[in-house]
Amino acid sequence: MKKERKTPKMEAEVRLRIVLVAPPAGVEFGIQEGKGNDYTTIQKQRSKDADLSFEFSVTVKDNRDDGLPNFLGPLAQGPTKGRFIYIDIGKSAGQFDSCWERRIKVPLGGITWDMIEKASTKMLLEARLPGTGKDGGPSCATVKPTDGWKFCKR
Repeated sequence: MKKERKTPKMEAEVRLRIVLVAPPAGVEFGIQEGKGNDYTTIQKQRSKDADLSFEFSVTVKDNRDDGLPNFLGPLAQGPTKGRFIYIDIGKSAGQFDSCWERRIKVPLGGITWDMIEKASTKMLLEARLPGTGKDGGPSCATVKPTDGWKFCKR
């Protein structure tokens, strides 16, 4: 059943920030731009003793049958109903001397039209997630934001 929206169909840009909390030191992390084997890792950062922060925009369209936001563009990965952002780690991020070759999937589910419409030039949506996994290495696989997506000042 399609959810009805109060506003007409729209397309918007939404600014997002992903914060990796306390990732292990000495490992490169970056946002994946593109799909499959044809991708580039952008915003590469080598972890030290601090959180890492990635800020970027995605296009959002109101063209899904269920009325939920459809995230588009070169950073949005996965099927329409399960979009996510990849964070490349170690060798996957171009750090060829790393012992790590991982990726984190950061789900975009939970971002609502209400949140997108309230975001402005002074606000963005931020997700904080653990940068270290249970094995002591970089987090990997699907890692959901600790407290969901929240409004934050730019």
